[in-house]
Amino acid sequence: MAESCSSMILLALFAGFWVCVNAHEKLNYQEALTKSIIFLEAQRSGKLPPTNRVPWRGDSALEDGKLVGVDLVGGYYDAGDNVKFGLPMAFTVTTMAWGAYFYHFELEATGEMNNLLDAIRWGTDYLLKASSQRNRLFVENMKTPRTVLEINDKTPGTEIAGETAAALAASSLAFRKSDQPYADKLLETAIQVFQFADEYRGTFDGACPFYCSYSGFNYMKYILEQSTTATVFEFSWDLKYAGAQVLLSQENNSHVNAIAGGYLNLRDGANSQYVTSTALLFSIYSDLLARHNMQVTCGHNPVKRSMMVGFGNNPPVQAHHRGASVPANAVKEDINCGMSFVYWYNVDTPNPNELTGAILGGPDRQDQFVDKRVNSSYTEPCTYVNACAIGVLAKLAKHHG
Repeated sequence: MAESCSSMILLALFAGFWVCVNAHEKLNYQEALTKSIIFLEAQRSGKLPPTNRVPWRGDSALEDGKLVGVDLVGGYYDAGDNVKFGLPMAFTVTTMAWGAYFYHFELEATGEMNNLLDAIRWGTDYLLKASSQRNRLFVENMKTPRTVLEINDKTPGTEIAGETAAALAASSLAFRKSDQPYADKLLETAIQVFQFADEYRGTFDGACPFYCSYSGFNYMKYILEQSTTATVFEFSWDLKYAGAQVLLSQENNSHVNAIAGGYLNLRDGANSQYVTSTALLFSIYSDLLARHNMQVTCGHNPVKRSMMVGFGNNPPVQAHHRGASVPANAVKEDINCGMSFVYWYNVDTPNPNELTGAILGGPDRQDQFVDKRVNSSYTEPCTYVNACAIGVLAKLAKHHG
């Protein structure tokens, strides 16, 4: 009886969640997908291509790496400033490549696959430059002057090199069908950077930096032998356990009662019903969770506003972003950091340049959101936020419009 009541309660909760997800007005996921990729174009550093879709963004940081005699022009600015951080950028590329690989069909159907591959290539071209010298990796350009931080055999940075290898390996999978020579180059460099990360260890913080690499060059045995386990509640550029666990779920797991061929075995006699029912529940749950989270992000939330600039209901207009908050001048004019703070940063007005598609920091735990650029925890965008959303939005756009 108790088991029956528990089942009824769970069923009621499930039904309530289903009604909640479907009660909202329909969102244009196709538009959100397109704009989420356009934001990444606004984060491009270097010499911009003719296909640039952000009219107020121009060429920038064209001498990066000059101080150390290395071409480090290109890549992505991390967030709202003009800094290029190697670790978050590599994670951004990794998660974009995941989206391209796992949601290839959906991205092709929505017409965004080529735009996403261009976004990935913009990052991988930079990472190839940064890792062009054996056992050396240039990982970070800081604020003006554009000084460079390097890791090598004397000053290792395992987590950064490992994530760079992951980004290159994952991207090799994304390009395998469309550009095999480039995919081969990415994979070759990924192996080289991975070996450097493994041989020269330092500042290793317990995260699993190699999680996305194994399917690119078959290092499953290494991961299984070197890994640790933990229960985590987040997945980010600085915490990779959840990502590793998802990818490792493709392997037979001793925690799951499965026969040698991988077939889930819960009980003898008509066992297939438990295999198909488990698949059904996990499929529905993942779809509901993904759709709910994107609905909340795009405006169906207690503050009744979208967290994506230029999309949905009452979107934010004061993104904490230097490029968007400083007017684009028609004539060449030097604008120093002090001027940007005095004339634009502290002014309570909408940004002169719309940072289209940027998903901002979002509300706090009290559901409060302050659309002021001085409150960076609410209003600062980051490349990896959008990168993680692309695959989800592609799936929703294909199946929900």
